[in-house]
Amino acid sequence: MTASLRVLRNLAAAFGLAACVAAGSVAGSLVVASPAAAQSSSIVVEGNRRVDADTIRSYFGSGPYTAAKIDEAWKALYATGLFSDVQINQSGGRIVVRVAENEVINRVVFEGNKKIKDEVLEGEVQSKPRGPFNKTVVQADTQRIIEVYRRSGRSDVRVNPVTIDRGNGRVDLVFEIKEGDKTGIKDIKFVGNKAFSDWKLKDVISTTQTNWLSFLKSTDAYDPDRVNSDQELLRRFYLKNGYADFRIIGATAELDPAGGGYILTFTLEEGDQYRFGKVDVISNIRDLAAGSLKRVVRAQDGQIYNAELVEKSVENLTIEASKAGYAFAQVRPRGDRDFQSKLINVAFVIEEGPRVYIERIEIRGNTRTRDYVIRREFDIGEGDAYNRVLVDRAERRLRNLGYFKNVKITTEPGSAPDRVILAVDVEDQPTGEFSISGGYSTADGVIGEVSLGEKNFLGRGQYVKVSGTLGQYSQGAEFSFTEPYFLGYRLAAGFDLYWKNTETTSYTPYGTNMVGGGLRFGLPITDEITLALRYNLYQRTINLCANYGDVGTLPYSYCATSISWAIRDAAAQGATITSALGYTLSFNSLDSNQNPTQGIYAELKQDLAGVGGDVNFIRTTGDFRHYTPLPYDSVLILRAQAGYVSSWGNQDLDVLDNFYMGPNLVRGFAPSGIGPRDIAPCAASNAGTPLSYNCYNNQLNALGGTTYWGLSAEIQFPFAFLPKDIGMKGAIFADAGSLFDYGGPTKFPGVYNWDGSNFYGKPNLVNCPSIGKTWGYNNVCVYDDDAIRSSVGVSLIWQSPFGPLRFDYAWVLSQAQFDQTQAFRFSGGTRF
Repeated sequence: MTASLRVLRNLAAAFGLAACVAAGSVAGSLVVASPAAAQSSSIVVEGNRRVDADTIRSYFGSGPYTAAKIDEAWKALYATGLFSDVQINQSGGRIVVRVAENEVINRVVFEGNKKIKDEVLEGEVQSKPRGPFNKTVVQADTQRIIEVYRRSGRSDVRVNPVTIDRGNGRVDLVFEIKEGDKTGIKDIKFVGNKAFSDWKLKDVISTTQTNWLSFLKSTDAYDPDRVNSDQELLRRFYLKNGYADFRIIGATAELDPAGGGYILTFTLEEGDQYRFGKVDVISNIRDLAAGSLKRVVRAQDGQIYNAELVEKSVENLTIEASKAGYAFAQVRPRGDRDFQSKLINVAFVIEEGPRVYIERIEIRGNTRTRDYVIRREFDIGEGDAYNRVLVDRAERRLRNLGYFKNVKITTEPGSAPDRVILAVDVEDQPTGEFSISGGYSTADGVIGEVSLGEKNFLGRGQYVKVSGTLGQYSQGAEFSFTEPYFLGYRLAAGFDLYWKNTETTSYTPYGTNMVGGGLRFGLPITDEITLALRYNLYQRTINLCANYGDVGTLPYSYCATSISWAIRDAAAQGATITSALGYTLSFNSLDSNQNPTQGIYAELKQDLAGVGGDVNFIRTTGDFRHYTPLPYDSVLILRAQAGYVSSWGNQDLDVLDNFYMGPNLVRGFAPSGIGPRDIAPCAASNAGTPLSYNCYNNQLNALGGTTYWGLSAEIQFPFAFLPKDIGMKGAIFADAGSLFDYGGPTKFPGVYNWDGSNFYGKPNLVNCPSIGKTWGYNNVCVYDDDAIRSSVGVSLIWQSPFGPLRFDYAWVLSQAQFDQTQAFRFSGGTRF
């Protein structure tokens, strides 16, 4: 309201006169009543057709009707959006309200949109069916649609709103859309970067360049919000790597009409790389010793400066101080930069903060996720001391859940100066997953999977997944359920039910059928260390002659004549039940779980079978991987793995409980191509003649081993001549390892000897062929060699839109006598 209008009103009030003052837009006028007119006893409504007169009168409240009250009523009526014009006049001691109603929208229609669905656009516009038609709102909706298209890379979009009269004050609102062609990111440039290449920085940001695979992605469209997010990603990346002076001078996007896309340029100022100097903790709180808190500080003297470690240290110190009874303690990092030595001395100062309590936690916007799912991510509750660090931690956890499109936590004044209200504003997003996976590998053949999952089941934060697989050599189904907060603790608990059937392949002369289930518990000890507990119960059956119809009498079956008696005996026992307890202790400090370039991943697994069931064994495995960045965006991967399994309780180890190794240990070998083998079937079929090469490859069954070890070194490097977004890189590798010590049975009373005698007679010892490290009894001759197997090779790795694909070609350098090799190996799959 203008100053002149307020002056006129004041004059009118002072002289007791009725002043008529024009106000508002050209669509409406307002007569301001004097105090004399304030005694009007009636309000007359004219022009209304759908809106009830009493509803309009209700905006005036009760008398007396002062100028201010009439002004407020006029504004409120306009704000409803129901009227295109509102006029208020005084006539004969009455207040006359003359309105012109907006038309009602019958339906909202989008025409010409092919790239963005109606459902998406309906969620963006404010004009709704059965709502009032408002030209201002429609113009805002038009601009919003244009903005949605521009963010998807279509800057040439045209939107024209039109109305179709349906009578009785109803109209259809139609948005006519001409989408235009997609305008993507032609090139991404970095100016001022010296420490990291363009290739590396493109891997940090989320925006990508347009290429021939752009029809499968949307990140190659110019989006100002995404560019702002990319600037924050770059900032955090540099601060994590020691560049404390880093800043982004600018990020510009210029449209290149000739090139058909935007050129996105980030101008950077890296500064120098710093290391931590002296890292100390200073406590200004009486009785809170700084020395006892140093153990939780993540930053260490001499390390490359890392802002994330500083943040984590602040968080850890705050929690420790709270545990010690100082709930209001505040931790402030204080940095002292030594420009000459390129060191930053950091002191974490702990002080007593203001005594402010959380009066209430208000959760808003969650239409699907239940309140308690959000509240349990807070380490503080109503009535607790307010601590900004713990609030930020809760906000970070809520974002990481993946349940919400937006998360924002703000503070509002409480009922007293020492009280605050935490306002948690969230916006739910779809959390269902439907995927179809397909792949092929030289070991498993063609395989496909269909799965349906929900990671926020019924808004309770639970994960449910059901999936089925159908492949060339295998079929299966699985159901999984996970409760991330078991019994109210930060303990993930779940169960799995599964069935899997495999058939014979060129690498495995028998099939298996497995059905079972398991319970599991996951407990995060620290941010990097996790302990997972499990229990599995399953029934397993070995199927001989799965591809040959009726088995018949096993010893006479044609298809079983080349199968080891160790496997035949296991099959003859029928279904066996395994009941096993186990745990996994893992450490993960990788910078990325999808495409790591730096850090360590290590895990230790142990399983004890024999808690009921038919088999007894103890299995231990370990895996260690270390990733180190090298020049030219290359990465060195060092890996060590080992395992040991043994039976207990005076039982033989079941033949299928041995380890079976091949390219998963040393590339260049076939699946199950390494380790102990039974050469008896081959010797029997040759009737005592020398074993031939063909016999080795066609009739020698892998029996597995109880002990394995492996070492691997691999260097992955990008192809500089290919665009970054193609996602293709090469690798060279060297592997070495061994599998040995067959632990299964070797004595089988009552079976055929090589000469066909004593089928139901007593055990008959036979002499195995004198070939290397061969031993055994009664039709099982185990060739068991602990020789080192080694290979070198090259790989092509493609993070394709069809999933990760990998092609390996290896040259075997050393092997044992009966090992089976496989120079080329391919594996891959996708979800879409």
